[in-house]
Amino acid sequence: MLPTFSHLSAVLADREPRRKPFRFAWLAVLAAGLVALSGALTPSEAHGPTRQKVTLTTEVPAAPADVWAVIGNFQDMSWHPAVFSTKGEGGNDIDATRVVTLEKEGGPTISEVLYKYDATKMTYSYRITDVKVEVLPVTNYSSHLTVKPGKDGGSLIEWKGAFYRGYPNNDPPENLNDEAAIAAVSAVYQAGLDALSDRFAKK
Repeated sequence: MLPTFSHLSAVLADREPRRKPFRFAWLAVLAAGLVALSGALTPSEAHGPTRQKVTLTTEVPAAPADVWAVIGNFQDMSWHPAVFSTKGEGGNDIDATRVVTLEKEGGPTISEVLYKYDATKMTYSYRITDVKVEVLPVTNYSSHLTVKPGKDGGSLIEWKGAFYRGYPNNDPPENLNDEAAIAAVSAVYQAGLDALSDRFAKK
């Protein structure tokens, strides 16, 4: 049985102190509220799948070039606390691929392909080509990671994505509905942005 993201939170909490505990534990709290919310959805919301979007940002007191040097390599996601390893081909060229292994050697994986890369604008876009819904409850997922100039010489890091829920048909189970997909993607992004905030925090 594949570990879920809530399971990964407990595992990562036991890792070395320099890494911030993975924040998927709060998915359980979200799920409780979302179960109640699902009862108030209209039939179209409750049944027909629609493309969902998540955008999260954080500001850090570091120059954009310094931040991009850390997150701008498609073949390196070591900055994210859930990632054990990243292995791929093609560097930062269009159609480059990577396989992200979570948690530990032999852990669950996410396969992705790069479809846009602009080092000058400090942004890249990729899509998931293979992931089990037990690992991330989404389908047709694409994402964009960007570094923008922030306040006082700092940086604004933006991570956004668009996707469908993990269950494409009507009447999805609660763990594969729109709310579960939004919560999981939000948790992935927040964990990564929190780690970057810690990394670039003023000492």
